[in-house]
Amino acid sequence: MTRIPPEPFGWAGERSQVVSVAAKKVVVVGQGYVGLPLAVRVVEAGHRVVGLDLDELRVKRLAAGESFAEDVPSPRLLAALNSGRYHLSTDYADAAGFDICVITVPTPLKDGAPDLSFVESAAQAVARYLRPNATVILESTTYPCTTEHVVSPILEAHSGLRAGEDFFLGYSPERIDPGNRKWRLENTPKVVSGVDEVSLRQVEEFYGGIVDRTVPVSSPRTAELTKLLENTFRHVNIALVNELAMFCRPLGIDIWEVIDAASTKPFGYMRFLPGPGVGGHCLPIDPSYLSWQVKQALQHEFRFVALANDINSHMPDHVVLRVARGLNTRRKPVNGSQVLVLGLAYKKNTGDIRESPSVAVAQGLQKLGAHVLAVEPHVDPSQLPPDILCVELTEEQVAAADAVVVVTDHDAFDYEMVERVADYVFDACNRCRGGAAERL
Repeated sequence: MTRIPPEPFGWAGERSQVVSVAAKKVVVVGQGYVGLPLAVRVVEAGHRVVGLDLDELRVKRLAAGESFAEDVPSPRLLAALNSGRYHLSTDYADAAGFDICVITVPTPLKDGAPDLSFVESAAQAVARYLRPNATVILESTTYPCTTEHVVSPILEAHSGLRAGEDFFLGYSPERIDPGNRKWRLENTPKVVSGVDEVSLRQVEEFYGGIVDRTVPVSSPRTAELTKLLENTFRHVNIALVNELAMFCRPLGIDIWEVIDAASTKPFGYMRFLPGPGVGGHCLPIDPSYLSWQVKQALQHEFRFVALANDINSHMPDHVVLRVARGLNTRRKPVNGSQVLVLGLAYKKNTGDIRESPSVAVAQGLQKLGAHVLAVEPHVDPSQLPPDILCVELTEEQVAAADAVVVVTDHDAFDYEMVERVADYVFDACNRCRGGAAERL
């Protein structure tokens, strides 16, 4: 177990804050893209924070001031560490005596079904240190009733305490949008809930001290479904424009021009863009949580989600097919061609590679025999797929490529140079123009 020794409580560093008498010990379980920004923000609000994560390498790097998240640049992380109020550990024993515990662990799919093993393990571990009047909050995305029917029984069984009577329990869905400079944790409205009125007040009071606005709802299951609705809405609408993009080209219509024109309507329309697929933890996974529960509880198919899953999951294949056709038009087979893929992260200007369609595109081209090189300035090299060689974006690399494929449109890329030098560009993100460029 890795345990980072705490510094003396109080002043430490020029950005440290005076800790009020209301300061609490807050444990944040999981120090990933959700837990890390939350932990640092809670430190900045004046609380003492233990950031728990079972990944020893991650804990060591964070403790050294090395951040992997765009929302928490390294100077901000260092300020939190230097305050003496942010301590990192892989040992749940450091949770002892907590006032508030927030669980932000992953909730992946396993064989098409929700995998709550990380949530269950965290709840079991936390329960050993649960004491009367403490508060536990689940933030991990999950299906409705998880807080009440999964987390609550585990906490009660392993602590001997009763939720809503001896301790407080609630759910608040995370709304982190990695790399979004306008909407951050502190200014994004926070949906909050509790298993009873007292729990709701405790949860709302905690988040009210770290965000600008809280949005209380009647129950955890309402808050859980709120998160799934938000992501299912995006998933379905992205699938709509993705399918339109596939139809527009044979019809001789520019989908990007259509979207620009429709976006001038000031009411009744919301702009969504096509692309190589969906990635990250939310869109490829969260809607399936909802469809799974609908089928389990009501024996009905959630047809919108099933259709959106089918369309979005096949977009990488569509991009590979388009690149193959583009090369064939230029009398070049995919097999043996050199292809330069721009971007492997799932989202522009971030280093998040989870469920990235860009990786699926690169690997799909490799399966057809292409020699694939990639340019990815944001992703930690240790997280990159071992079967994809990454290079710098240079005129020499672009000139040597039979095809340049823009899959993740990081702003750091020199698109003007790519347009000028490349023989053939397939652009899934609408960043390139010119005769050599073919857009999705």
